[in-house]
Amino acid sequence: MQPSRPSRRVALGAIALSLLAVGADEPKQSVDAGGMTMQVPKAWKASKPKSSQMRRAQLAIEPSKGDKDPAELVVYAFDGNVGGVKANVERWESQFKDKDGNVAKAKTETRKVGDVEVTVVEIAGRYVAPVSPGAAEKYDKADYRLLGAFVPASGRTFILKMVGPDKTLKDAKPDFDAMVKSIKLAD
Repeated sequence: MQPSRPSRRVALGAIALSLLAVGADEPKQSVDAGGMTMQVPKAWKASKPKSSQMRRAQLAIEPSKGDKDPAELVVYAFDGNVGGVKANVERWESQFKDKDGNVAKAKTETRKVGDVEVTVVEIAGRYVAPVSPGAAEKYDKADYRLLGAFVPASGRTFILKMVGPDKTLKDAKPDFDAMVKSIKLAD
């Protein structure tokens, strides 16, 4: 027995609403980080990078329901390999503590994006990083997460670092992964 036309319309409407709810049709914006571009959701609010010339882009991500703080994505560009991925991942790990107060361990994965091997990083725990490089004052944020990526380019390295409340970053992870996949390096 075939469903009636009204019930088919209702089913199709429900499917369309579901796709919109997960961001399938969410409009994107292009972010130019000076030698690297990427696509991010329009809901991520860009602002003028603060504090250093190495910051090439800076975006705020609204908190998910139940979280108070927004997340922040910063894109840095450094000449050379900035000490290597391993040393930088270890530095990021030192900014997070697990439930027992030990240094949290990162999950890393290498992905091919165009012709480049991008290292993607994820760490969760209590965020205890300095408020600014070299500062004695530190954040102390429970249930935080970091999503990051190291993108080698000719003669420089782009570093993407997104930090924020755990739920907000879990919700933003599909958009973060899509952003990494969209990376294009200038020739």
